[in-house]
Amino acid sequence: MSAPPSILVNRDGAVGVIELARPDKFNCLSLEVHGAIAAALDEFEAPGSGIRAALIRAQGKHFCTGADLDEVKKLRSSPADIEHFIRYGHSVLQRLEASELPVVAACQGLALAGGSELMMACDVIFASSDFRIGDQHAQYGLVPGWGGSQRLPRIVGVRRALDLLYSARWIDAPTALAWGLVNYVVEPGKLAEASMAYCVQLASRSRPGLAAMKRLARQGLDRPLPEGLVFEQDLISRELLNDDVTEGLAAFETRRPPVFRS
Repeated sequence: MSAPPSILVNRDGAVGVIELARPDKFNCLSLEVHGAIAAALDEFEAPGSGIRAALIRAQGKHFCTGADLDEVKKLRSSPADIEHFIRYGHSVLQRLEASELPVVAACQGLALAGGSELMMACDVIFASSDFRIGDQHAQYGLVPGWGGSQRLPRIVGVRRALDLLYSARWIDAPTALAWGLVNYVVEPGKLAEASMAYCVQLASRSRPGLAAMKRLARQGLDRPLPEGLVFEQDLISRELLNDDVTEGLAAFETRRPPVFRS
């Protein structure tokens, strides 16, 4: 009998859904899981797919508690294999950030270590009120391997980030919301509905328009402000000529909802 899939990929209208499906292992991340996420993004972004937003969610009690340590133990016997494990995980999370689609995460229970790194690579985060996030690497002599040391300080500031990394403590949903780690906190029973409703709303927007916004925010973040403003001017000068802008302006003039085709 073959093993069950590590993730499930489906769609709800124009929303592509990636569902972590290893609840028995708290949805830990392996090479297989990362490969499946990358393949799903390829599918969602393919011309003619009709997908306009992506949602990452998880089965079971917890969103994701980190890397698959059984796999890590096996790979440590080969420096080349462990380097591939780290670099491939990095490439997939960078792929989420670079995707032309808005990527939303719905997180329940725990997001720890690699799970928090996966979450931080997404664009908008919904969390259940029972959600907790932390990084336990220091507790076991480890260090973040999939961008946690870089994304966390950029989101919450260096002092808060180092406190979380040094102490290995968990913070709750209200604190994560106050620190900007998540965007919305909802009751556990409403997490699936609220995150999907948000994705459906995004899917009604102009796909190239949202892609341009994401590109400007992501790629402009580490540029000096004057350079970022030039980046915005150059990109918007091109975007204002696309068909969705024509439709949007026509809808505004006739006081109707726009229907974007791109």
